Amino acid sequence: MPNLQHAKKALRKSQAHFERNKLIRAEIDSMRRKYRKLLEAKKIEEAKAMMPVLQKKLDKAVKKNIMKLNSASRTVSRAAANLAKATVK
Repeated sequence: MPNLQHAKKALRKSQAHFERNKLIRAEIDSMRRKYRKLLEAKKIEEAKAMMPVLQKKLDKAVKKNIMKLNSASRTVSRAAANLAKATVK
């Protein structure tokens, strides 16, 4: 545990950021699961409507340094490819 006042404050800030980032990551993960379930259930129109929302969440996470750019790009790319694959069937 930190002894100095500034180290204590840094620890509090770090924990607050961690909790906030964890919530955002959990929200993104739940959106990804919901999107996948929509595709599996053949609800293409709902999935198409959800795609921009998911992409926006991922872009904001990258902007806030919660997620790396390549990870978010890969996620969006795979989601779009899965949507295209589901649309063709």
